[in-house]
Amino acid sequence: MGCQALLLLVFLSLGAAATLRPGLKTFGSLHLSANPTSNPAIANNYSVLYFEQKVDHFGFSDTRTFKQRYLIADKHWQKNGGSILLYTGNEGDIVWFSNNTGFMWDVAEELKAMLVFAEHRYYGESLPFGEDSFKDSQHLNFLSSEQALADFAELIRHLKKTIPGAESQPVIAIGGSYGGMLAAWFRMKYPHIVVGALAASAPIWQFEELTPCGVFMKIVTQDFRKSGPHCSESIRKSWGAINQLSSTSSGLQWLTNTLRLCRPLTSEDVPTLKGWITETWVNLAMVNYPYATNFLQPLPAWPIKACTEMVMPFCTNGVGDMFEPSLWDLEKFSDDCFNQWGVKPRPHWMTTLYGGKNISSHSNIVFSNGDLDPWSGGGVTKDISDTLVAIIIPDGAHHLDLRAHTAFDPSSVLLSRSLEVKHMKKWIADFYSNAKWQS
Repeated sequence: MGCQALLLLVFLSLGAAATLRPGLKTFGSLHLSANPTSNPAIANNYSVLYFEQKVDHFGFSDTRTFKQRYLIADKHWQKNGGSILLYTGNEGDIVWFSNNTGFMWDVAEELKAMLVFAEHRYYGESLPFGEDSFKDSQHLNFLSSEQALADFAELIRHLKKTIPGAESQPVIAIGGSYGGMLAAWFRMKYPHIVVGALAASAPIWQFEELTPCGVFMKIVTQDFRKSGPHCSESIRKSWGAINQLSSTSSGLQWLTNTLRLCRPLTSEDVPTLKGWITETWVNLAMVNYPYATNFLQPLPAWPIKACTEMVMPFCTNGVGDMFEPSLWDLEKFSDDCFNQWGVKPRPHWMTTLYGGKNISSHSNIVFSNGDLDPWSGGGVTKDISDTLVAIIIPDGAHHLDLRAHTAFDPSSVLLSRSLEVKHMKKWIADFYSNAKWQS
């Protein structure tokens, strides 16, 4: 299939009506159709509650607070010998995440678990400053992983104080993608609060000097290379075709009509168009599930929008991947952050804060990664110790293991889930064994 026909087929199949926005470069806003007979997004019964959190956990002069939303489901929870599974909310509405994390609902009865879904500050209804939360750098100053982890810690302390029977139960953190990073970091930073963590598709090493900047796009390319003969090569050639077409007014008009753009394409829009197409290829690779899903649709672009600590280098060379060559330019990234938000990023802070690859002193974390997931390149894919365990899911896309069980699941994800439950059961048993010994 020619590159123009390939592009046309993909965009028409998505029903695309693209609006080009200047400066847009996002991964994570793809609209995919959902098949209700196989879609594992499920509605469950839960209570919606709010907890008064400090805006700043690490200072003493700022006394402002906001309401953090969280969900609780206790249908299968048992006060004797039970557990608490905490979903470390990431970049989106927590109700949507709860409906798309069917794994927790599936294992609740087996683990006698109370399910808690904690919303990440600055997302959903958990806005520290209401409509002004994203107004400027002063309002965004409290959007960080450190503050989010402190929110989770304070919430758990609150639940254990106010729910009879919860005070003496083990808590396990569970999350996917950025939420998986938070789950792992929560166990690392607050081991006295959570006994273990399941970090699914968590790219905790997708930072400068930890993972080569080109790995992500190489995995995306490999996914398309597996999908059919000449597929990735057709995409690679499409960039030259777009450049050629966009060099003339008739070509710009053809692109506008063929891709069903919402407004006429100009030569100035072409870089944005190519970024939007790149986003489509990346998202298709991420959600390469064995069933139809709308999983990425509600998510914003990147884990943290304030350009401060989540500095993840990406680059392409057009040889080992199917994209146009693009070098990682920290200075340009920094300048763009400053122009947009008035802040400069700290590219080495995450390594300093969470240890980078030097995490062997920690324990009880399961890192799961699907081999189809581009983010696996920045994840933990080999065992570090007996208690820092890597699970690789052949034919698995972006945290497929956290989704609800369906008849379409490959055997690899079924095995992975059983291993994850086995580890969680051990953490729970160890907790009660130690508690009995200490008493």
